[in-house]
Amino acid sequence: MLNKLEVAFFAYVQARKCRAVASGQIGAALGLDSARERKLLSRLSRRGLITRVRPGLYLVPSTLPPGGKWSPGEALALATFMADRGGRYQLCGPNAFNRYGWDEQIPNRLYVYNNRLSGDRRVGSVDMTFIKTADNRLGAIETITTPGGIALNYSNKARALMDAVYDWSRFNGIPRAYGWIKQEMSADNAMAAALVEVSVRYGNQGTLRRIGMLLEQEGVIEPLLRRVAKAINPSSALIAWVPNKPKRGKINKRWGVVLNDK
Repeated sequence: MLNKLEVAFFAYVQARKCRAVASGQIGAALGLDSARERKLLSRLSRRGLITRVRPGLYLVPSTLPPGGKWSPGEALALATFMADRGGRYQLCGPNAFNRYGWDEQIPNRLYVYNNRLSGDRRVGSVDMTFIKTADNRLGAIETITTPGGIALNYSNKARALMDAVYDWSRFNGIPRAYGWIKQEMSADNAMAAALVEVSVRYGNQGTLRRIGMLLEQEGVIEPLLRRVAKAINPSSALIAWVPNKPKRGKINKRWGVVLNDK
């Protein structure tokens, strides 16, 4: 049961179609000083009627749901969280793997490359893992618009494939990614070139060497292989094809990779 002040609050935000309110935004309209405004927002948040994004910033429902409890969807939670921090981001890892049909498991949290913060955060019932990265590692995105009109940035297909190799330990990407890459190259003749482009721009040395060898195994044309090879620094050190297995097997000298998947 809402009291008169709470009814006035929801009438105000719904009339103005607010999805987020900040401390200092509604006090004057409702005749509240800053202390009473903070108490109102805090009380509504504790009751589950609005959701705190951070101290002083709250998401509000467009209409109160039956039973009164409300939590924002993933898109609204993430978009509001990142907009508040003024950062760039893209959904990555398991969220992208599921989106492109490579992994049927639906992630129970959002994985987010971004240029602002690292660590786990929760907004309402939405769990998010933020992976801070340099500005020059953000890019190669596909922007979608949800039915609710919220724009979300995902790593595009080539970038998600590359990241499955690059961030293999975080996303359990190897050896699964090798099969995904073969599958996508079979379905799309342009995928090999797109994968080379993102690997050279966003990958590290291990990623370049593994992807270079995979592309060579799949018969990709030599000009693309040379582009990958040119981005690799000379080194006599060997890396494993499957990183978490013993480094034993045949050696591919061109890419400096030990074929240890047998």
